[in-house]
Amino acid sequence: MKMIKKCSVLMLCSAVSLSLAACGPKESSSAKSSSKGSELVVWEDKEKSIGIKDAVAAFEKEHDIKVKVVEKPYAQQIEDLRMDGPAGTGPDVLTMPGDQIGTAVTEGLLKELHVKKDVQLLYTDASIQSQMVDKKLYGLPKAVETTVLFYNKDLISEKELPQTLEEWYDYSKKTADGSKFGFLALFDQIYYAESVMSGYGGYIFGKNQDGSYNPSDIGINHEGAVKGAALIQKFYKEGLFPAGIIGEQGINVLESLFTEGKAAAIISGPWNVEAFSKAGINYGITKLPKLENGKNMSSFIGVKSYNVSAFSKNTELAQELAVFLANEKNSKTRYEQTKEVPAVKSLANDPAIMKSEAARAVTEQSRFSELTPNIPEMNEIWTPADSALQTIATGKADPKQALDQAAETAKGQIKAKHSGK
Repeated sequence: MKMIKKCSVLMLCSAVSLSLAACGPKESSSAKSSSKGSELVVWEDKEKSIGIKDAVAAFEKEHDIKVKVVEKPYAQQIEDLRMDGPAGTGPDVLTMPGDQIGTAVTEGLLKELHVKKDVQLLYTDASIQSQMVDKKLYGLPKAVETTVLFYNKDLISEKELPQTLEEWYDYSKKTADGSKFGFLALFDQIYYAESVMSGYGGYIFGKNQDGSYNPSDIGINHEGAVKGAALIQKFYKEGLFPAGIIGEQGINVLESLFTEGKAAAIISGPWNVEAFSKAGINYGITKLPKLENGKNMSSFIGVKSYNVSAFSKNTELAQELAVFLANEKNSKTRYEQTKEVPAVKSLANDPAIMKSEAARAVTEQSRFSELTPNIPEMNEIWTPADSALQTIATGKADPKQALDQAAETAKGQIKAKHSGK
């Protein structure tokens, strides 16, 4: 999701079926005795603590301790940890986006987790990989997100849905009149535009033989990325996207147009399911469309996780809590309360979860998606790539010129900030 991007919204069908920790840690009576009277602090996502209320109560009873849960926007928790951790006022366990893991580890903010292999195997490779840095584990997946297509059933039926982005372009040309629109997306941001650019061969970072990212190989100006950006530019150039969805306020304009019934379809994520429902929109959700070359539009997989602060004074107990919160039973309960798609392999086909149209759409889209890169160098991609896409959207530069400049800027920033590691 956009949140995950700037944070920074994961998997392959198994991705959303992501595995999860087993039902909770076992411990000796001596361990219980030593933890008695302790207090742990958990930073949970905003308006999501209801999802772990029962799990926290059970953990408190089992260990005879107190667990304090504090809600904070999860995309900001690492930033707060930088200040609160050293001051002794930070959490023991926090939740964060997978694409921030690499930076957090580099800064020494997270504690490496030591959990049994069978616990790790409960997750899919994609979800666990999001928590790995230099083959060491720093978190357990709790939920996954990826962008999907929302459509207004009162404006277009499921049978009428265009199947390709080019068909959506044609549909929009027939329906957009300046106040109402067909298809809309925040293509002035790399988090969303990558869905098109990667479909033609573009990429963020190349891969080394061992599967790790190669930050010296930047593909945002690959010829395929340029081709994808040229297609994106057509939507803006011909007035099929309103000028208001360019820039920082674009997400608010896009969501408002959809909730007001002025857009037939938009690209968004499961984070908007509740908001759109409350707005009374009769909407449907499905995977992203295909491109003219036959490939499905891709998307970034975002993985939310439970992580242990390096500043915790009780890291072993904090790790046990993280494992417990992320186990199968508690993940299912959290889904029932928050509707966040769980990162648990065994829950992928759970009828209670798969009856959700949003969960099914995320699962399907995940087949065509990839993890948001979690290396620190990713921080140097977002701003220059977004700036380039905004100049493309506004017609101030042609796609190749803009993306070449963005790639050079990113390379310079990576060399300046990360070459010494």
